[in-house]
Amino acid sequence: MTGTISRKNVAAVVLGNAVEFFDFTVFATFALTIGKAFFPAEDAFSSVLFAVSTFGIGFVARPLGAMLIGSYADRAGRKPAMLLTMLLMANGTGGLVVLPTYETIGILAPVLLVAIRIVQGLAWGGEAGSSIIFMMEAAPENRRGFYTSWQQVAQGMAAIAAGLIGFVLARSLSGQQLDDWGWRVPFALGLIVLPLGLYMRRNLKETFTAREQKKTPTTGALLGEMFHKRRKLVLLGIFLLSGGTITHYFTAYMTTYANTQLHYNMDMAMISTFVVGVCIVIFGLVGGWCSDVFGRKETIIAPRLVLMLLLFPGFYLITSWHNIPMFFAIIILFTALQNISGAGLVILMCESFPQRLRATGFSITYALGIMLFGGTAQMVLTWLLKATQNPASPAWYLLAANIVTCIAAVMLARETAQETDSSSISR
Repeated sequence: MTGTISRKNVAAVVLGNAVEFFDFTVFATFALTIGKAFFPAEDAFSSVLFAVSTFGIGFVARPLGAMLIGSYADRAGRKPAMLLTMLLMANGTGGLVVLPTYETIGILAPVLLVAIRIVQGLAWGGEAGSSIIFMMEAAPENRRGFYTSWQQVAQGMAAIAAGLIGFVLARSLSGQQLDDWGWRVPFALGLIVLPLGLYMRRNLKETFTAREQKKTPTTGALLGEMFHKRRKLVLLGIFLLSGGTITHYFTAYMTTYANTQLHYNMDMAMISTFVVGVCIVIFGLVGGWCSDVFGRKETIIAPRLVLMLLLFPGFYLITSWHNIPMFFAIIILFTALQNISGAGLVILMCESFPQRLRATGFSITYALGIMLFGGTAQMVLTWLLKATQNPASPAWYLLAANIVTCIAAVMLARETAQETDSSSISR
């Protein structure tokens, strides 16, 4: 069932995505504060490193969530899978609202924080595949890239909300109040919105169920086909995600970077998260349109080539000039190029798998790629900055990852044309 998408369907999927992205964005935005609350250390850098490591633990659970919930979406349908992921996320977000800090319950606090991040990782591991595939299958065939790019809009909305709330809190509260309880406010607001998302998703019109097939597949059969017959697609998809994922999480890291490396005030650092969010919304949609008009591979590669050429000049300007307008100009440029490329990247991965195992295949590939590159990005960036004492050192990591993405895009486009069956539409 394709081409049946409505504004309500788009809103339901985007709102659910945005709430889940919001949680991850807030955690990254408040990494410095959360590090102090749950990982007190004499060295502030160590607290941040522990906090972003916990941020990464949520990514480790994503592949398991992708396997379980992704295969559930290929058996029971996309809609029930998306409802399940929101319920899981509600539990995780609620836990962050009430969880006592290290000062109150000692070592149990970071242990429980890790457990909460695992639950959220399971939720997002299933959410990404189910929601993106739903948008693709419901969209008109010649506008799949544009509608799939609304997943990026959800990311942007989450960043905008996190940045605005963070800015207001930083301006309204003292540093002590922000450390004591202010960082919990965004998670509480996200929790309030979740019931609306659940209500809207209950009224979605299903795009695919296993009943449309002659025989309902088992989870084992779906996973078996994925890891035996589709290994090459999974591997190429993981490498395809490297540059986009690392670049995305670098832009999400900009609040911490601006505060710790460039020594901007916290409220000014928070604005960077807002700016990134606005760019994601605008240029994500531009990228979706471009992928429908110019093709997936071309839309992936061209912006990344420009990004790679501008990485070192951009970092030089940011770190040498210490000029706030210049800082925002470079961040806008990097984020624009990243997100124009992003929609083509996601839709190419979706189209690489036949419909009967599309949610399983995409979810697992996406989760593994995000775990390997997204879950470690902030740890690697923090380590690089500390080890080199060079604020421009992340540029080398971003360059290497984006080269890998361009190579993988060429290979996956070729592989998709050769191996996917008639149910997987290519451009």
